Amino acid sequence: MNPDSTKQKLFEKTRQTIQEKNFAIVDEDMERPWGGFFVIDESQAADFAKTYFGDIDIEDLKISGKLSPKILIVQPDKRLSWQYHHRRAEIWKVLEGPVGVITSDTDEQGPVHILDEGEFITLEQGERHRLVGLDGWATLAEIWQHTDPENPSDEDDIVRVQDDFGR
Repeated sequence: MNPDSTKQKLFEKTRQTIQEKNFAIVDEDMERPWGGFFVIDESQAADFAKTYFGDIDIEDLKISGKLSPKILIVQPDKRLSWQYHHRRAEIWKVLEGPVGVITSDTDEQGPVHILDEGEFITLEQGERHRLVGLDGWATLAEIWQHTDPENPSDEDDIVRVQDDFGR
């Protein structure tokens, strides 16, 4: 099957699942070279956290009080940039997988750790990280935990240490 067709079908299926859970999609991008994402309305962060991170108390997720939920879709054999953030921590939960994850406190990349469906990882502000697509597509729930209430994180708060796509 054509990879673009597979990607399109997966995005449609994911969009439908998000809508069936009554989450409002405020932005989406399926043109990322590694896959893409759906941004969920921030006013639904508590419901999103309860749905996807039910084992974690919502108050434990809040750092500055603001959370931003997303659904990520990672293409097989693609890597997101090796990156970190100044104004957010993140938590990821694998909804469909597995997916590879690399983390480090320095710019040196360590080994790929496999996260299976249902597993999650918490990334601290400034911690280097990278998602790695494995043999199949992976879908993850992600919450941005903003660390600066006066200057919330956004897509510009990405410090890329290395990127396969020259960004």
